[in-house]
Amino acid sequence: MLALPSCLLEPLWDQFAALLPRHVDTHPLGCHNPRIPDRIVFEHVIAALVHGSGYERIATAGCSDRTIRRRVRYWAQQGIAEQVHALALEAYDRMIGLALDELSVDGCITKAPSGGEKAGRSPVDRGKQGVKRSMTSDAVGIPLGIVSAGANRHDSPLLGPTLEATKDQVGRLPERVNVNLDRGYDSAKSRAVLEELGFTGEIARKGVPAPIQAGKRWVVERTHSWMNGYGKLRRCTEKSGKAVDFYLHLAAAIVTLRMLIRRATTLYRWDTRPTTRRLK
Repeated sequence: MLALPSCLLEPLWDQFAALLPRHVDTHPLGCHNPRIPDRIVFEHVIAALVHGSGYERIATAGCSDRTIRRRVRYWAQQGIAEQVHALALEAYDRMIGLALDELSVDGCITKAPSGGEKAGRSPVDRGKQGVKRSMTSDAVGIPLGIVSAGANRHDSPLLGPTLEATKDQVGRLPERVNVNLDRGYDSAKSRAVLEELGFTGEIARKGVPAPIQAGKRWVVERTHSWMNGYGKLRRCTEKSGKAVDFYLHLAAAIVTLRMLIRRATTLYRWDTRPTTRRLK
C-alpha cells in the first residue's frame, strides 16, 4: 500500500525525477548487481517520511536499507528536496497565489533520539536530544522558508536565517511585508532584523496574555501541526544535517501540493477532478 495517494505521489515524483542527475555506471567490470530504480527507492523514502519507521523496517527484497541510506544521502547533497519544494511553491503561486504580504514565523521542537549534527538538548523534554524547526508561512499557512537547528537554540536568532530561506524559496517578496511573531521574538535583535530587511512586525509582548496579540500568526501553528503529521519529523533519527533538511523540505512540498489540490478543486474544473460527494 502506498504511503501517499496517487494524486500526491505522481506529481511529486514527476518533478523529483526531472531534477535527478543522469546516472552513469562507472563499474570497471560491469558485473555488479543492477542498480535499484530511483522510483522504487523514492517510494521507500516516502514511506519512511510518513510512518517514521527505520530503514530496516521498510526495506524489502527489492530495496535494502543500505540502498535507501545511500540514495537519501546523495539526493540530500544535490538539494533535490529544496528544489521540489520551490517548484511546488511556484505552481501554487501561479494557480492560487501566495499571500506574501502577511508572513508568520515560529519554531517547533521535535525529538531526535539519535542525536546528530542538528540535534541539541531539548528544554521541553528533560534535556534529551531534539531538533528545532524554524519555519515561515504565508497568510494561509503555506510553508515557505525552513531552517533546522538544535532544540536548545532560541527562536530569535533564527528569525534572520528563516526569512532569508524564505527569499531563497519564493524569490522576490512584496514591497510591504508584515511579519507576525509570538512573544519569543520580543527582543531588540528581532526588531533590528525586521528593520534591516525592510519588513514591519507584529510581535506579541512578554507578560501580556497571548490570545489578544499577533492574531494572524495562528496559521504557522497549524502548518507545524501538518508537518508533525509525518513520523520522520516527529522523531528524527537522521544524523546528517543535510538529510534532516531533505526530509523537512520534502514534507513541505507535500503539504504545499495537498493545499494546491484542495483549493484548486473549488477554483478550477477538469474532467478527472476528485469529487467531495459521499459515495453510496
